[in-house]
Order: sequence, then C-alpha cells, then structure tokens
Amino acid sequence: MKLIEAIEHKIFTLPELLKRINSWRVTNKTIAFTNGCFDILHEGHIFSLSQAAKEADYLVVAVNSDASIKKLKGEERPINNEKSRSLLLASLIIVDAVVIFEEDTPLNLIQSILPDVLVKGGDYTVEQIVGSKEVITNGGRVVINPIVQGFSTTSIISKIKAL
Repeated sequence: MKLIEAIEHKIFTLPELLKRINSWRVTNKTIAFTNGCFDILHEGHIFSLSQAAKEADYLVVAVNSDASIKKLKGEERPINNEKSRSLLLASLIIVDAVVIFEEDTPLNLIQSILPDVLVKGGDYTVEQIVGSKEVITNGGRVVINPIVQGFSTTSIISKIKAL
C-alpha cells in the first residue's frame, strides 16, 4: 500500500469509526478524543495532539467541516479545506483516526463514541467542555491541556496579511 493510501485509511465516516473503535475495545484498548478546526497546523496543535495521544492507546481527532468553520470563524475561513486538514492530521503518527463533523460542536460524536478520555486544550473548566458530562457519566475522564502561547491560526493569518 502506498503511503498516501495508508494515511487516507485513517480518515473515517462515523459508522466506519464506530466499527474501528469497537475492534479496539475488544482488545481492551482505551480511546482518547479531541477536536478542533486545525486550519493551519502549527506547534500549538502538535503539542496539544501529543498530549492527547499520551492519555490513551488510540487518539481520535474530530475535525470541523468547512461549513462548520465558516459559521464559527467567518466567511474567510477555513484557509485549508476539510480534506487537506484531515490528510495532514491523519499523516501524524500520533493520530489514529480522523473524522469530520458538520455540527457546531462534536457532542453527537462524543455521545456516539463515548471515549475513555476527552481532551481539550485551553483555559476551560470541565463543566464548559462539550461532552464532558457524557464522558464522565460513562466512567471516562476529561483532561484539559494548556495552550502553547504565541501560536494560533488567527495570528498566523494576521502575519501573512501584514506581509
């Protein structure tokens, strides 16, 4: 199998992902889940994903669809389309599965997957994190990773525009 095909096999629809997760759980493996836009991949993203990957045997990354990002960030976003963003994430050795979601939040995905660990970066409280109640009720846990200061897609876009 060529490398790009192997990478593409890490990008799932929700039904495909649920089958894969079930196969992982049969062998008592744990699942970590995180989400984001990942519009322009940068050091802050890599740190956050690396921290998330340490929390379980497998890391699932949910990516906002193009339409979802437009609603959240405005008409000029995303810079990179959902296929490009998914391919970049799937090419990372620390990411085991990527799934795109259309909704404003990944609540439906979280309720479907019920990961062992829900990981979010930022200065949230557990109560503010979408899906935390569902994960905790199911016996999982929530981890909040710090943001790496000085790295954001918005600041990268501003730098480029200033050139």
